[in-house]
Amino acid sequence: MQSIGLTIVLYIISLFILYIVIQTAVRKGINSSIIGQILEKKYGIKEDKKSFLDDDLDNDK
Repeated sequence: MQSIGLTIVLYIISLFILYIVIQTAVRKGINSSIIGQILEKKYGIKEDKKSFLDDDLDNDK
């Protein structure tokens, strides 16, 4: 039973890390693409986030 619990915990941690890597890659890919740059110029959308925790609803700025 102990090895099953450890396996599940490691699986969840690895999925979370994979989520962060994919999210960062997609965001950088879109921002550096030509369409991303055109949309940024047209709408002035420039998010200055330092971390994925900035999306948290408890963060008031």
